[in-house]
Amino acid sequence: MSAPSCLKNSTRTPPDGSICVSRGDIDARYAGDYTERMDNELEQVKKRLAELSRRAQKRGEAAASDFLTPAEQAELTRLGLEPYVFDGGWEGAERRCAVFLPWEGCEWESRVVCLEIAPANVRFAEELTHRDYLGALMALGIRREAMGDILVRGKTAWLFCLDTVAEYVSAQLGEVRRTTVRVKTADPAAVEPPEPPKETVVNVSSPRLDALVAAVYRLSRAESQRLFERELVLVNSLPARGPGAEAKKDDIISVRGHGRFQYLGGAGETRKGRLKARVRVY
Repeated sequence: MSAPSCLKNSTRTPPDGSICVSRGDIDARYAGDYTERMDNELEQVKKRLAELSRRAQKRGEAAASDFLTPAEQAELTRLGLEPYVFDGGWEGAERRCAVFLPWEGCEWESRVVCLEIAPANVRFAEELTHRDYLGALMALGIRREAMGDILVRGKTAWLFCLDTVAEYVSAQLGEVRRTTVRVKTADPAAVEPPEPPKETVVNVSSPRLDALVAAVYRLSRAESQRLFERELVLVNSLPARGPGAEAKKDDIISVRGHGRFQYLGGAGETRKGRLKARVRVY
C-alpha cells in the first residue's frame, strides 16, 4: 500500500554534538530565537484555521483541521472564527481537530478513527509505553498532526487518527519495539482511558524549566541545558522560551527522548530554602 498524502516528506535530525556555552548565552539566544519561531508557527496555524473557516462558510459544509495541540486550540478560541466544535474522538481528548461549521448546529461527520493496537500473543508481549507506540507510528512516516491521542492500558493501546491514515496504519503497523501487534478499528465508546500518574515532589532551586527537567529526569543542570540547546523541550506543545524561563502552574513540559510531566506548582520550601515542586510524570 502506498503512503497517504498526510505522511511527512522529510525528517530532521538534531545535531549530535554539543557546545559549551554560558547560562546567560543560552537564555539570551532562546529568548529571541524561540520567541520568533513560536510566533511564526502560531501565525501559520492562524492562517490555516482562518482559511478552513472561510471554506466552511463559502461551501456551506463543515471543514475540519488536522489534530491541534492544546496551545493551538487555545489560540483558536481567541480568533473569533465561530461556529466550530472540537473533535478528538473521545470526551477527554487532549489533541483535537477543529471542525468549522457553516452555521450553528450544522450536522457533520467526524474524520477521527479509533484503532486498537494489541499484541498478537499476549504471553510474549513487552510492557510498551506511549513513547514506544508513537515512535513506531512516526517510523511509518506519519505526520504527528494526523494522529491524536494514544491511550495505553495494560498491553493494549488505542490510537485516534485521521481517516486518511487509518487504513495505512492498519496495514503497515506490525511491530512495536520487538512485540508483534495486530491493528483493528475499535469503538471509541468502549475505550477506557488510563489512570493519571500519581503526584510526586522534587526539590529544585527555583521553578526554572532547566531545573525542573534536571530534577524530574535526574540529570545534571548542564545535561538539562543541552536539551534546550538542541530544541528538544516543549512547553504546552510549543518550543520552550529558554532554560531560564519559569514554569507556570499546570504547564505540560515535554522532553524528547525522556517523556513529559505536568508542573502542579509549589508545595512549600525545604529547610535549606529549596522549592518543593509538585509534578505528575507521564
